[in-house]
Amino acid sequence: MPHSTQSTTIFRRLLGYLTRYWRMLAVALGAMATMAITEPVFARLVKLLVDSGFVTRDDGVMAMMPFYIVGIFLVRGIANFANEYATAWLSGQLVRQLRDEMFAKLMRLPVQFYDDQPAGRLMSRITFDVGQVTEAGFNVVTVVVKDGLTIAGLLGLLLYTDWRLTLVCFTVIPAVATSIRVVAKRLRKLSRDSQHEMGNLTQILGETVHGQRIVKVYGGQDNETARFTRTTEALRRNTIKQSAASSISTSTTQFMIACALAVIVHFASSRAANGTFTAGDFMSFMTGMLMLFGPLKRITGVNQSLQRGLAAAESVFVFLDEPAEADHGTLEPATANGEIIFENIDLRYPKAQRDALTDISLAIRAGETVALVGSSGSGKTSLVNLIPRFYEPSGGRILLDGVALPDIRIAALRRHIALVSQDVVLFNDTVGNNIAYGMKADAPALADAARAANALDFIEAMPQGFDTLIGENGVRLSGGQRQRLAIARALLKNAPILILDEATSALDTQSERLVQAALENLMKSRPTLVIAHRLSTIENANRIVVMEHGRIIEIGSHAELLAKGGAYTHFHQLQFKAEQAAHHVRD
Repeated sequence: MPHSTQSTTIFRRLLGYLTRYWRMLAVALGAMATMAITEPVFARLVKLLVDSGFVTRDDGVMAMMPFYIVGIFLVRGIANFANEYATAWLSGQLVRQLRDEMFAKLMRLPVQFYDDQPAGRLMSRITFDVGQVTEAGFNVVTVVVKDGLTIAGLLGLLLYTDWRLTLVCFTVIPAVATSIRVVAKRLRKLSRDSQHEMGNLTQILGETVHGQRIVKVYGGQDNETARFTRTTEALRRNTIKQSAASSISTSTTQFMIACALAVIVHFASSRAANGTFTAGDFMSFMTGMLMLFGPLKRITGVNQSLQRGLAAAESVFVFLDEPAEADHGTLEPATANGEIIFENIDLRYPKAQRDALTDISLAIRAGETVALVGSSGSGKTSLVNLIPRFYEPSGGRILLDGVALPDIRIAALRRHIALVSQDVVLFNDTVGNNIAYGMKADAPALADAARAANALDFIEAMPQGFDTLIGENGVRLSGGQRQRLAIARALLKNAPILILDEATSALDTQSERLVQAALENLMKSRPTLVIAHRLSTIENANRIVVMEHGRIIEIGSHAELLAKGGAYTHFHQLQFKAEQAAHHVRD
């Protein structure tokens, strides 16, 4: 899309947001027009003051002149207040609405989008880019409309006063327009670079804050400081380049205007000497010319803000136009038996060199516990991630109770699934709200879930019990405590389908036994997919599926697979030796 067409499209889209508040927009535009009108009116008043006040000595005009002046500036002051208030209100509404829409979009984006996008860039878009949009959305409108009307009014006055002299003003317009167009392209590129560096800055900050323990233990302070310094230096250089480009444009424009003004002064003084130009005409013309300087300077200087704002708006709208999770399902089953069938499933992630899953066919019956075993990268997590539709298979299909997953609305599908992962996610909220996340639960239900997850004792020992704040991602809890809260959340949801991805990996041996007993009670009545590192935790599974390089290579019970002497036996022997060695070390 051509640069000018793209800018027009973005600007029209921004104005579409503002026109939703057309009453306040009308107040702002009316106030701007009023302020613009006062400029040529005052310049015309100068002619009246000079000709009637000082040349012809009209006492009536002189008596009214103070009231005229006070009246003009009173009207201007009221209009200025209305304009400032309306523009601030509209700018705030624009930022709020864009941020709300971006966050709502964030909730609907597929998991793959998060995999591809740095978290810092996403946060920068919502916090930094949206703030920059106001410069294109309304601050620029203020300057262009108010100063544009002022310039039009003053030029009208100049044409009315002496059209020949005014034509000299028009000689600089093509040169000024060319200067603005050249600089605009440069500023847009620099603005995009600035947004990219700001995203990097946010990314580095986030990584350093979240990983501060690793940074300290491994002595990474100098490395992180160097990364941060390089980014801030790039931002500094970019800011200087933007300022230099804008300054050159403004200075060039002002020089052209000054040359035109010098020519006008020469011809105006000659005409005044010949008597064809009154003193009042000359003063009014010169006042109008001088009053043109401010609006022209602001309009030529606004190009930097415009390009920065348009670049930010482009970034925001690209984000808002990202396709949401595909959700074309129409079915919303109230309950689910939980029979899951994988039919010839293939999965290849974008930009991957090979399939993560190849020709997977597996049937999980209602109430059956199936454990997935395999080395890292064998495809276990990829397979279970297809059930809540975090990813879509490249080939084949998945059925829930005989219905293809895409035919079920995503929200309805996920209501029937509980997930406990080794990467526990907790929120900076109370213990109770973390267990009941996304659900409504009373105190007895919370206590029952916590008790079943072996978490009630440590929760009751906290200062405020279930009302205790746990910090960002449960930073005030141990790894085992965090995982037990996640298990309590899954127990409370009581969903028909249960996915356990290394759910007991962070527990000590005693806690693991207790939680495992609770999980086994929960798993009796629902299909459960278990990804386990410790094979001792899945010996009672109905079936164990052994995976390697995205394929199923063995299926059977614990005893059946040991009797085969295949890959599962090999895994079991290696783990048994490792546990024996660890036991000897403890002894």
